[in-house]
Amino acid sequence: MATRVRWLGHSVLWIETDGRKLLIDPFLSGNPVAVEKAESLHPDFILITHGHFDHVGDSAEIAKRTGATVIANYEIADWLGKQGVNTHGMQPGGAFGFPFGVVKLTHALHGSVLPDGSNGGIACGIQLFLNDGSRIYDAGDTGLFGDMRLIGEEGIDLACLPIGDNFTMGPDDTIRALKMLEPKMVLPIHYNTFDLIKQDANSWAEKVRLGTKATPHVLQVGDWVEIG
Repeated sequence: MATRVRWLGHSVLWIETDGRKLLIDPFLSGNPVAVEKAESLHPDFILITHGHFDHVGDSAEIAKRTGATVIANYEIADWLGKQGVNTHGMQPGGAFGFPFGVVKLTHALHGSVLPDGSNGGIACGIQLFLNDGSRIYDAGDTGLFGDMRLIGEEGIDLACLPIGDNFTMGPDDTIRALKMLEPKMVLPIHYNTFDLIKQDANSWAEKVRLGTKATPHVLQVGDWVEIG
């Protein structure tokens, strides 16, 4: 069965691959565009890009209820571990094999303070090298940086990039990012949740088609894209 990715609004991604279910940045409670409630999800693993409330979200509640392991930078993993959550801490540049494939954390240009003001380490992106051969890059919240070219050298089937601007890359910088990353497909995230990050994703997608080799997938919240 091919890997498939469902966009649950903002930066929340649900991934089904090799019989496992992954949840990334589970900001569901308080998310005005969310189409799922935290209590309806039963992931095997939860991955977190950085410590901000709109990314850590409901991770503790979901993990404690389901027994899911949370994969995050060391500081976030330590913070959640003290709350009784099963965690696996990592840092950028490091990779580790899990039952569904290999996770590698990357650099991201962003903050990471946790909701209670604790140190959230540094913000990260996530590379997934999945057992079925699929490769996903979730950039997390980030500005443009030149080392995206190095990330792209490892091969990307689907890049998930923020387009909201103000806090992250905007539409124009994501076009520049795509020229370095060279993914087969791209999914816009972190936009239209709030007025401050409102964007015309269809207009952006047309720029992607004209200026890059990537195929854009602008999803309605709750829709899927399949890899492979």
